[in-house]
Amino acid sequence: MGPMISVTIDSPNPDLGPHWDDLVRRASSNVFMNPAAIEAARATGFARIEMLLAWDEDAGARKLVGVWALRLRKMAPFWPTIAEALPYNYAFLASPVVDPAYVNAVIPAFFAAIEKSPSLPDVVSLHELDTEDPSYPAMLRELAVRGVAPLMLSASARPFVTPEFGIKRSGSTRKKLRQDWNRLTALGAVEVVNDRTPAGAAQAFETFLALEKASWKGEGGTALLSNPRDAAFVRRLLQNLAARGDASVALLLVDGEAIAAQVLMYCGTTAYTWKTAFSAAYAKYSPGTLLIDKITEELFAGSGIRAINSCAAEASFMAQLWAGRRTIVDLLVDLGPEKSLAYRLEAGRQLGYQYLRNWRNRLRHRASGPAPKKLSLAAPP
Repeated sequence: MGPMISVTIDSPNPDLGPHWDDLVRRASSNVFMNPAAIEAARATGFARIEMLLAWDEDAGARKLVGVWALRLRKMAPFWPTIAEALPYNYAFLASPVVDPAYVNAVIPAFFAAIEKSPSLPDVVSLHELDTEDPSYPAMLRELAVRGVAPLMLSASARPFVTPEFGIKRSGSTRKKLRQDWNRLTALGAVEVVNDRTPAGAAQAFETFLALEKASWKGEGGTALLSNPRDAAFVRRLLQNLAARGDASVALLLVDGEAIAAQVLMYCGTTAYTWKTAFSAAYAKYSPGTLLIDKITEELFAGSGIRAINSCAAEASFMAQLWAGRRTIVDLLVDLGPEKSLAYRLEAGRQLGYQYLRNWRNRLRHRASGPAPKKLSLAAPP
């Protein structure tokens, strides 16, 4: 007989902190499910989120064994509401945080809670699931038991690195990095600073925001400071996480001037390279790449970090630094008794979006060179 699992559906609750800390010592990692991050979205009105919390009721003292935050979203006033497992914009991983010892009980309990809840829709959009997370095969098994065939939308390879595997120690990229570093040090005193105090992180985050605003993103209107609502959310997000020691901003300095900034987030033994910005005036020195290279060494040198998730596509510059990859998939499911109108509308929308994005990417690759090899989208077992 398996453990007795109960699932509560709650609004974001910062009081979960101690339970969360205990869970992530045992569980798979996803910093975007951190209750402090979810509270930032609630406090700023950035997203409407419900948190699924799985509890082991047989443990004597009630123990948290799973967390999954779902965003309730509709694309237009008359469009049906669906549940999105990326809990807010600027989240890059949808996998639930589950104690692996309980995963085969928690995932069915999560799906059952969604199906039974009057506040949650049966249609769930599962963007950016990590296929190597223990929750993924458990999801496929439970969906198969329910007779639900997930709509597989895409698969991609995300740069990922551990101390044991993934760091490229030689080759043309490594040679260029040495050359760029030497040229940069000829300009003045170069240092990497990663102040993990709340005050230090807040100050460095403002430096990052300014660098990003001054870049091509600012010109194109896609920098975080280009949108007051987005800026309010990300400031609260970094504030909440940094207060717990779960976020910082690494800076690459030349004679005290920041020429690159890397926003880092932490969950358990995994670090996440969330956002990068650099000064265009120093672009020829590859400052963003240099900073990632140096901070990777620093994180693995003794901070307890055992993996770094790039939060980036394979076409990103991090793929030049790291050989490690994690397969990330997007899929759509309907947990109801049959495919609903909401499912059909959302499937049509997402398939159309994928077609247009693939068409755009083909045009870009045609202009820049051969397209990367596509991953196989094998049907789930």
